[in-house]
Amino acid sequence: MLTYPEERDRRVAPGAAPMVEMIELLFFAYRDFVGDADRLLERYKFGRAHHRVLHFVNRRPGIAIAELLDVLRITKQSLNRVLKELLDKGFVEAHAGVADRRQRLLFCTDRGAALARELTELQARRFERAFAEGPDATAPCARAFLLAMIDARERPKVEQWIRRPAP
Repeated sequence: MLTYPEERDRRVAPGAAPMVEMIELLFFAYRDFVGDADRLLERYKFGRAHHRVLHFVNRRPGIAIAELLDVLRITKQSLNRVLKELLDKGFVEAHAGVADRRQRLLFCTDRGAALARELTELQARRFERAFAEGPDATAPCARAFLLAMIDARERPKVEQWIRRPAP
């Protein structure tokens, strides 16, 4: 069981003290995980929101804006700001839907797909290093842990998303 030096520390909610170490490890791991990508994104004057949009548009060419909003859980206003920059700089294209011309479907350009792949490779290498340093069961345990961190009602949708083959 995880312990915290001062169980009665008033800076920590009662009962949360044993989890503070895990919370901090997650903060530091996330910092370094996104830091690799952040340094590359700086060259383009992009941030983490641009990264997320590029990632999901690249993984699902032709994704509708409504579906992307659902995946990212951000406001239309936030997405529109980021999407406008990606469109204006030639990283993403928007096309009208076939069945519904009002629908906007998003696709990465060659330039956008190349950047998305480069970002994915950076982050994949960090996972590979971490898995190589751990016992054989590290990857399946990490997957189970990350899935368990997702709201239980959302897990089936997330599982479906990550198992659905990209077109």
